[in-house]
Amino acid sequence: MLTRRGMLHQIGATGVSLAAIGASRAPGAMPAGRTAVTFDVPRGACDCHVHVFGDPKIFPFAPERSYTPPAASVEELAELQTALKLDRVVIVQPSVYGADNSCTLDAIRRLGLKARGIAVVDDATSTAALDEMAKTGIRGVRLNLETSGQFEPAAAKRILDTAVERIRGRNWHIQIYTRPSVILALRDDLAALPYPVVIDHFGGARAALGPGQAGFDALLDLVHAGRAYVKISGAYRISDRPPDYPDATSMAQALIKANPDRVVWGTDWPHPNSAFGRGRSLSEIAPAFPIDDGLLLNELVKWEPDVAIRKKILVDNPARLYGFDVTAL
Repeated sequence: MLTRRGMLHQIGATGVSLAAIGASRAPGAMPAGRTAVTFDVPRGACDCHVHVFGDPKIFPFAPERSYTPPAASVEELAELQTALKLDRVVIVQPSVYGADNSCTLDAIRRLGLKARGIAVVDDATSTAALDEMAKTGIRGVRLNLETSGQFEPAAAKRILDTAVERIRGRNWHIQIYTRPSVILALRDDLAALPYPVVIDHFGGARAALGPGQAGFDALLDLVHAGRAYVKISGAYRISDRPPDYPDATSMAQALIKANPDRVVWGTDWPHPNSAFGRGRSLSEIAPAFPIDDGLLLNELVKWEPDVAIRKKILVDNPARLYGFDVTAL
């Protein structure tokens, strides 16, 4: 008998749709606490920011991590994709694994051609490893400045320069998780990059301060000029007003208005809480933020009422950025 694990590996090899491995739930049924999607999600829609946390016995966490997350499996991710009516996904290497991308690469392989990934690399990452990552579906490297506490512009610039050299000659991009003050300080450097740059989670702005806050104009300038993509993801990371985070609306609208061809969307599933680990033992599991992904996907209609522009955000921009095969659906 084919086990569930064996089935997933088989699916990864054949590129069967995400829905095929998330279909154990009755059609139309939603997990407790998740709102049903209330608009027509276009075919080929992509969740551009998720993480996978595997069995630590198979994929051990980095000793120097700042927190220990609960498990978030490929099976659970596939179920989420089915529930949200999404066809594609981008798996981002989380900080808890350091530069060991084994779990992320395993998840991409198991999900097949409809998955891409963003890696974390360091000085020990070989050229052969980078080549293998590219074959598997990695399309960029992530600089997690925010979680690592790198807020000083000069230090951030050194990290950026190192990453630029590591991916030279590859059709990859650089993804940065940081805050507006760092984006402002590095605006000219980011604009001059020979690769696309992708800014996570609204550029780390504070929704309560609105689009006029210090440093956010630098992000808007980069997006407007086509020098950066931005993820309107993780609204709960910039807003303190659950469950729908209404003050994120003006932030999303400002970014979309700046350049709808440079905006992508993501859930940030499974919503890891890295701050929980501060001052705590790594033996304590950091509970994830209790986010209603269906509710936040529905917010996209408020952020952008135009169907054609929503298709850009959900389908066209991710396909261009991550190199999805538009004929593969």
